[in-house]
Amino acid sequence: MEDSETLEIYKFPQAKYIDALRWFSPLSAFSKFVVLALHDSDSDISTIEIKTLNLSNQSKPFLQLHSSWTSPSRVSSLRVSQTPHKPILSASTFDGSLHFLFAHPVEVSLDSEISVGEKGFHIGPISGIDLFGNNGVECVSVGEDGRVNLVSLGGDSKASYRQVFDSQGLVSYTAVKWASPTEFVTGGLGDSLQWWDLRKPGGVVSQFKGSWAHGNTSGIVHSIDIHPSRKHVCVAGGSSGAVFAWDLRRQQQQILLSGSGHGEAKPHSFSESEIWEVQYDCYTPSSDIGNTSSAQILPVMTCSEDGILAIVEKDVEPEQILAEPCAVNSFDINLQNPSDVICSLEWESVAYLSRQ
Repeated sequence: MEDSETLEIYKFPQAKYIDALRWFSPLSAFSKFVVLALHDSDSDISTIEIKTLNLSNQSKPFLQLHSSWTSPSRVSSLRVSQTPHKPILSASTFDGSLHFLFAHPVEVSLDSEISVGEKGFHIGPISGIDLFGNNGVECVSVGEDGRVNLVSLGGDSKASYRQVFDSQGLVSYTAVKWASPTEFVTGGLGDSLQWWDLRKPGGVVSQFKGSWAHGNTSGIVHSIDIHPSRKHVCVAGGSSGAVFAWDLRRQQQQILLSGSGHGEAKPHSFSESEIWEVQYDCYTPSSDIGNTSSAQILPVMTCSEDGILAIVEKDVEPEQILAEPCAVNSFDINLQNPSDVICSLEWESVAYLSRQ
């Protein structure tokens, strides 16, 4: 793992609360863009803003507003997709609506919008969405109402959706991630994960119940990630500092990377609070570099309610790369340059980390 002395950290105070943030990669190769979902508690107005990360002045870098869109409700989840023609932002809201914002790839301005929010789509907050580009864009959405919906954007710039599943409120879903053009994983209460295959209608095709990680305490999955080259292994972050993996080939095997395990299965742990987000970290080399087994769990970056941004790996002491006096609510690794990381701090600030 990299030497922490090479880490450069810049912080950018914001005038609004940051609900989510993502790197944004238009066709410009010389600028860094960030998308922020912001909420003004005084006016109760939520916006999505594209900002330029200006590092030309190393002594005083800054975030400059580039484009803005006002949301009809507070944003609950934010995703970005790079299509062949133009970048797409997707945002879900607490009132159950879903919005696709199309950005000009050169001017990086939000120039059109498609929304889905008719009656029957979701009841109440949409807790998670994920985008997949496949001759257009497919977006899967899940909610606390127990509904799983698939939204398709066609070449005519129109959105259509179909309901994949409705638990009638008996099950709540809190996170979702595509694994392939036809498969995705959802997460919910009890640190449970569900594998879905659109080629096999009728519900979940496989399920993992991970309540073992907390003894008698029922945890919640907050975030899921799947490595693009290892779709059979997903990682999840949830309650009580739990970061765990699910290998479809060993479906009930306990693979706890961090958290409140017990007995011989107890792993190294860096937090006992909520793990808000997890992402595979392709910048950090695995400590078990000689292991070419497909069962190897690659390094994962996480952020937590107790203000820690860390890298965890199975049977390895977690590496803390940022510690704050407030929660680190979300982060994103730049796929174009994985040494760059941005994260949102609860005290209305954006942190930029350069791991050069």
